[in-house]
Amino acid sequence: MANANDWRPQVNPWFIAATMILPTFMVALDTSVANVALPHIAGSLSASADEATWVLTSYLVANAIVLPISGRIAQFLGRSRFLIISMIAFTISSLASGAAVTLDMEIIARVIQGASGGALLPISQAILLESFPQSKRGEAMAVYGLGVIVAPVVGPTLGGWITDNYSWRWIFYINLPVCLLAILLTKLLIEDPPYIQAETPKSVDYVGFILVAVGLGALQVVLDTGE
Repeated sequence: MANANDWRPQVNPWFIAATMILPTFMVALDTSVANVALPHIAGSLSASADEATWVLTSYLVANAIVLPISGRIAQFLGRSRFLIISMIAFTISSLASGAAVTLDMEIIARVIQGASGGALLPISQAILLESFPQSKRGEAMAVYGLGVIVAPVVGPTLGGWITDNYSWRWIFYINLPVCLLAILLTKLLIEDPPYIQAETPKSVDYVGFILVAVGLGALQVVLDTGE
């Protein structure tokens, strides 16, 4: 049976790298793109400035909760299937975030967006690493990391420009074409290696999961609110 060192994808691994960078760039972008739009979001949704900060906090909390458990979930669903499900959830929640008419709707959509984004990051990295020979993995991760680092930096500038020239809702709608393209490319290019398909899912420690979720969620809220 093939293992992680001798299996190779049927397509050029740089096509896979480009496919993985697309959604993760948008996930990283959404950590900061709404920052400068908060006053507009608060005014549009009839919320106070303090209440509107939950648009950011809810995304980060959900992201932090799902990120460490995504590997176990991928064992049950399959890596490529879980990746597509996460991208679909991220796309739908981005649409819902832009279309929200109340703060509660916005926060719920951002929670789903953050959770699906938290799943995308580690799974895309795992797929990326397995697609390249060991000698090229450092180069591949450098390109991938560049996209993840650049996204939060350009987020506030891009968010401010979109908000001033169009509407704050478009800071979420811009995710749609990128994510739809990523879903299509993933469906066409990404496959689970045979040794991943043959893995037997292990039982889930539900109590541990709940404790991790509560602990990480509480920690993220404290760090984000400073209280």
